[in-house]
Amino acid sequence: MITELLLYLLIAIIIYHVFEYFRMQFHYDKWGVRYKPGIPLFGNTFCSIFGMRHFIEDMDAVYKAFPNEKYVAFFDGMKPILLIRDPDLMKMITIKDFNHFVNRKPFFPKEIEPLLGSSILSLEGDEWRKMRSRLTVAFSAAKIKGMWPSMRAVSYQLVDYLKDHQSEDIDVADLMRRYNTDVIANTGMGLNVNSLKNPNNEFFTTGAQAVTFTIWRKIYYFFTIQFPVIAKLMQLLGLQLLPPAGTVFFRKVVSDSIAYRKTNNIIRHDFIHILMEISEDWTLDEITGQIYFAFLASYESTTSILSLCIHELALHPEIEEKLYQEVRAHQEKAGELTLEDLSELKYIDCVLSEISRKWSAAVMMDRVCTSGYVLPPPRDGGKGYEVKPGDVIYNVVNPIHMDPKYFSDPEVFDPTRFSEGNKQNIKSFTYMPFGMGPRNCLGMRFAIIKMKVLLYHLVLNYKIVRCEKTSDPIRLQALDFSIRAVGDTYVQFKARS
Repeated sequence: MITELLLYLLIAIIIYHVFEYFRMQFHYDKWGVRYKPGIPLFGNTFCSIFGMRHFIEDMDAVYKAFPNEKYVAFFDGMKPILLIRDPDLMKMITIKDFNHFVNRKPFFPKEIEPLLGSSILSLEGDEWRKMRSRLTVAFSAAKIKGMWPSMRAVSYQLVDYLKDHQSEDIDVADLMRRYNTDVIANTGMGLNVNSLKNPNNEFFTTGAQAVTFTIWRKIYYFFTIQFPVIAKLMQLLGLQLLPPAGTVFFRKVVSDSIAYRKTNNIIRHDFIHILMEISEDWTLDEITGQIYFAFLASYESTTSILSLCIHELALHPEIEEKLYQEVRAHQEKAGELTLEDLSELKYIDCVLSEISRKWSAAVMMDRVCTSGYVLPPPRDGGKGYEVKPGDVIYNVVNPIHMDPKYFSDPEVFDPTRFSEGNKQNIKSFTYMPFGMGPRNCLGMRFAIIKMKVLLYHLVLNYKIVRCEKTSDPIRLQALDFSIRAVGDTYVQFKARS
């Protein structure tokens, strides 16, 4: 009897969602908004959900299908999304009319991930404004200057580590994750964990477990995002999206660190000290949530950019050589790299800018409508579309970056696009690796400095050489949001004489 009831319930749910899917298509037909029909329940993301291609490629397929539209419909599972593909319209949504689109899509509902649900990524409205205002202090030029010695010291550790691993096939993604782990542990909490000497330290393993999405975790995330009632049920059952051990670990580290510093009147130039200064009325989860989010965001996003930068340099030795000449000339002239020196290194900026164009970790700038708004017609002769509160918009990033309309030969890795003479020709809102507007990446300056200091010391001391495992051309692994090469990134580092 129970089995039959469950079967009837399942059939009813399937019928309802098939009906709802076609109802959404009829809605867009009525407004003249074009779309690619997908598969009920899975929408336009069927291939990425089941690991056949990257989520970016699912989105790009819809983007390319309608080259003359300012926006189209995109079905992210059962969620109807407006995919904005016009740079001028993106500027209106993210800056000029930002007050209509203040919030972001809830990637980590509090019900299934309490710490990340308390982070700045997930906060909305006035709560977000208040948090953003306070956290802006943490990433000011003065605060980052205090963290600079720690960042540089961690880059030295990595350079020293490679002395004993020359001519080995190095898993670059693993190497970069360890670098990012050590930078965040050091600049975030004043801890020197040295993930290269201590490969199984809890900081590193916590990050590795958190960003590894098994098929079951992907299914769990998909259904909790698509159907909020399931998230509520998971809360009642005490089930979380990310491993509970990570939550427990970070709560304990933050709590112990705060208590120790208060008891011993210790001041350190790190993130946790800054949060202690600005968070008198915050709960422990609010403080921990910001650190946990900063750790996970850095762990994967800058890892991806640095890994693919090293991958591209291995495939383009002429670009690596030009970069080496710049850093060598600076080293001979000025000696040890300082924070102020970074602004003088123009070519390293070109290289990282081009990597961030071709392999952006941003994917899209999601926004949720918070007050009624009418979009202009999607094409000449069309009619405006009424966006209602709660509707979700994706301002695409990677498809714009790779559109030949804005960047000639977009598949070619060409740092000169961002030279002083060329970057002024880049159209506004066609290069957005850290997002745009008030909800752009708060840690952008920190991330860029962290990448530059490592790349400087790597190229100064080692020649990056392709090996048998170095894939060419680079193709994306079929992941949701992480940006990794098929077969991962392997190169060899050979000491310069």
